[in-house]
Amino acid sequence: MTYIDPSHIARCAQLAMILEVSATPKPGNIDRDHNYTDTRFEHFLASAVGVYPILEKAAVTKAGIGKLLYESVVESSKWQSGGNTHFGAFILLIPLVMAGGRCKNRKCLEEEVQKIVRETTVDDAIEFFRAFAMAGVKVKPVADLDLTDTDSIGQIKIKGLTLYDLMEISKSYDMIAEEWINGFEKTFECSVLIQEKIRNYGINDAVVLTFMELLSRNKDTFIRTKFDINKAEEVTIRATSILQKGDMTGIMNGICQFDEELLKEGVNPGSTADIIIAGLFVSLFEGMRF
Repeated sequence: MTYIDPSHIARCAQLAMILEVSATPKPGNIDRDHNYTDTRFEHFLASAVGVYPILEKAAVTKAGIGKLLYESVVESSKWQSGGNTHFGAFILLIPLVMAGGRCKNRKCLEEEVQKIVRETTVDDAIEFFRAFAMAGVKVKPVADLDLTDTDSIGQIKIKGLTLYDLMEISKSYDMIAEEWINGFEKTFECSVLIQEKIRNYGINDAVVLTFMELLSRNKDTFIRTKFDINKAEEVTIRATSILQKGDMTGIMNGICQFDEELLKEGVNPGSTADIIIAGLFVSLFEGMRF
C-alpha cells in the first residue's frame, strides 16, 4: 500500500476544522464573532491544533477507527476546557483521513472511505463508547443500547455489533451516522458546493452559503436532540426562505438576523457544521486553495 504524505493529509483535516469555525455568520454556531458561555472560538482552535498527532497517525493506519476516535477526544480535551468541540467531526474525519492517506484522487477517496467504515469491528464500537463517554456528547439512545450506560458494552460484545452496525441503527435520526451508511454523500456534495462558490464569494461566504444550503435540506441532529424534530424542521424551513431572497445582500442580511435569533434561543446546528468540516477536508484534499 502506497501512502500519501501523512503530514499533508493531517493538515488538510486541521485546516478544515479551522476554516469551519472561523466562517461567520453560521446561524447558531460558534465562530470568530460569537461564543457560548462555556465554549469559545479559541477552544475550537485549540482542539484542531491539539489533535494533529492522531490525524497524522490515522493517515497511515489501516484499521482501528474506534481507538483513533478515542485518542482524538483525549488529545482535544488536553488542549482546551470548552467541552465537546469536534466529536461529530472526528467521526467523519478519521475515516476520511485514513482513506486520504491511501488515495490521490476523489474517486479513490469515495471508494476507500466506504470500505474503511464497513470493515469496522466490535472493538471499534467499544472504543466509540469510551470516546463518547469522555466527550460528554448528548445523543438519542441507539435502539436498546444506552450510550450513557457502560453495561451496553457487554451487549455490544454479546450481539457482535460493529461500529458500522451502530451507525446503521442510528441512521434514521442522526446525520453523522447517515453519512457512514450512505457513502458520505452529503460530505462529497458539500465539497462540490464549496468549490463552486469560492470562485465568486471567497472562502468565508462559500462556507456560510453552503452551511445554509445543508441546513435548508436537513433536520440537524443537534437541534433534534436538544429540542425536538419540530424545532429542527422550523430551522430548515427558515433557512430555505432566507436562501430564496434572491440577491446576495438580502440573503446575507437574512443570515445575520437568523444567526442572532438562533444564538438567543440556544439553537446550534452542530451536525451541519461537522459535515461542513468533512466537506472542507475533501476540498482541501483535492487541492482547493483560496
